[in-house]
Amino acid sequence: QVQPPESGGGLVQAGGSLRLSCTVSGPTFTCYATGWFRQAPGQGLEFVATIMRRSGNTYYSKSVKGRFTISRDNADNTVYLQMNSLKPEDTAVYFCAVSTLSYPNSNYYYTGRTYGYWGHGTQVTVSS
Repeated sequence: QVQPPESGGGLVQAGGSLRLSCTVSGPTFTCYATGWFRQAPGQGLEFVATIMRRSGNTYYSKSVKGRFTISRDNADNTVYLQMNSLKPEDTAVYFCAVSTLSYPNSNYYYTGRTYGYWGHGTQVTVSS
């Protein structure tokens, strides 16, 4: 079982920043992509950002592009999500997910179905 542990969530005011981290400990598989998803109250799972293991290419949802940055530390298998200029609508439980599947188009990594390993989530609350 692989459960990427997320950390860094918290309560901030609009305009503030948070940095989430996700580290996969002792994986027995090859990580193809690591993504961040979120689930706001009463809503479904939403894609936030993902980073490709091979190329390092990053992709973002329209709602966070320009404000959030996904990055990785290859030495310790840690992926970060730097969240700046936070808005109340960013309030959600944020999940780190790891995919071991290979697809030819980045669009496949915008859906949670592509990811087989999920963390338990970390709460991000942005007050207005």
